[in-house]
Amino acid sequence: MKIVAVAACPAGLMHTFMAAKALKKMAQKNKSEILVETQSASGIENQLTDKDVSEADGVILAIDTAIEGMDRFKDKVVVQTNTTKVLKNAQDIYNELENLIGEK
Repeated sequence: MKIVAVAACPAGLMHTFMAAKALKKMAQKNKSEILVETQSASGIENQLTDKDVSEADGVILAIDTAIEGMDRFKDKVVVQTNTTKVLKNAQDIYNELENLIGEK
């Protein structure tokens, strides 16, 4: 499965990058590809391209605040959660996305 994700929190510090790391670890465990964009106080890092988004099977939004570019995911299967839930159990988020993709 190909996944794109965005991680963001209001302060844009620890939780953003910890969530990104948890998502990458979860994808590796499930033998899935993932690209994670972070939006933080220092700006956008690893910005997803239109091609990245179009080729993705699904999207995980681990966000605690509004993000830039939300409209680019309008035609995708999306699971939106917060960074804390990703940190506690990224596997549940992955399973939810996989189930939604299977239903599509």
